[in-house]
Amino acid sequence: MSANGVLVVVSGPSGVGKSTLCKNIVTQVPGTTLSVSYTTRHPRPNERDGVEYYFVDDARFQESVREEAFVEWAEVYGNKYGTPKRQLLEALQKGIDVLLDIDAQGAKQIMERVAGAVYVFVAPPSLDVLRNRLCRRASDTPEEIERRLHKASDEIANFKAYHYFVRNEELLQATKELESIILAERVKTNRLDPEFLVENGLVEPVTMKKIAT
Repeated sequence: MSANGVLVVVSGPSGVGKSTLCKNIVTQVPGTTLSVSYTTRHPRPNERDGVEYYFVDDARFQESVREEAFVEWAEVYGNKYGTPKRQLLEALQKGIDVLLDIDAQGAKQIMERVAGAVYVFVAPPSLDVLRNRLCRRASDTPEEIERRLHKASDEIANFKAYHYFVRNEELLQATKELESIILAERVKTNRLDPEFLVENGLVEPVTMKKIAT
């Protein structure tokens, strides 16, 4: 019913499960897609170029920054991440809802630059649970894990900057909540394309013209 897709920014601490939630949504909710970011970090086991991220070197990343090819970008724990502008806009213009899985720095940039986006903060059940998840991931040193936990506490305290808050204690329930958010946003009246009403015989064209004027 909307002329354009909805940009859903899913943010939260590292290790909270944002990527898994977004992948679940794309497989379960028709008309959604994932925005694939560029990064300078090395792939983790089972990560594929062009699927989880586009893995590039620093020179290639900086070239994209100079070309203003990113709608947002940030350096996080020594690695750079950026959201490609062209692919994002093309999907939205086709009426596809785009899920953007980014950290809090990137979400803040989107808030300052993009109108009409929906912001969802994903939180862990507790910081102790988040610590366990980060330890099981086995990709960070103990010192890095403690830095991530300290940063996570600051990010959670800023929850009011977002439209929705999802606590990822049980993955199935968190997926249902995120799905509900997307479906509700699709039918908001401020996203309704007036032409949809005319094309489906709900409003006569002459009536719509009167409303428009």
